[in-house]
Amino acid sequence: MSLPPLPASPEVLIECPRFSFVKRRADGAVDFVSPVPCPYNYGSIPGLVSDDGDPLDAVVLGPRLARGQRVCVPVQGIIGFVDAGRGDPKVVCSLAPLSDAERAGLEAFFRVYALFKRGLHRARGDVPDTRFIGWLPLAPASFAS
Repeated sequence: MSLPPLPASPEVLIECPRFSFVKRRADGAVDFVSPVPCPYNYGSIPGLVSDDGDPLDAVVLGPRLARGQRVCVPVQGIIGFVDAGRGDPKVVCSLAPLSDAERAGLEAFFRVYALFKRGLHRARGDVPDTRFIGWLPLAPASFAS
């Protein structure tokens, strides 16, 4: 799974505010409707692309942010994720370092999210590899200079 160099505090475009059921793409199209609300602000980092060809996904911890809002928040971690057989990492941003409870919550969320996405792919007639991988190393080399 390749990851483009990241700014230490990337600009994140919020596509799915915290507690929303609908995950939208950067263009506003519906990507996924969840049976449970998302406990995080979910969006993407404009100008950076994942292996799946879509803008690089980002999760912003903290209070609910408005859809379409752009925020610059420090990167605290990267979650490895595969969607439909392609790398789809999630950049985790927060103003403070992640607590053990926040890390565990993110892991649980993305494990369940993988199950729902796998079910969605099967309902559409596909059976591709969709899964949570775990935390990817966050080294200074990950950040663009």
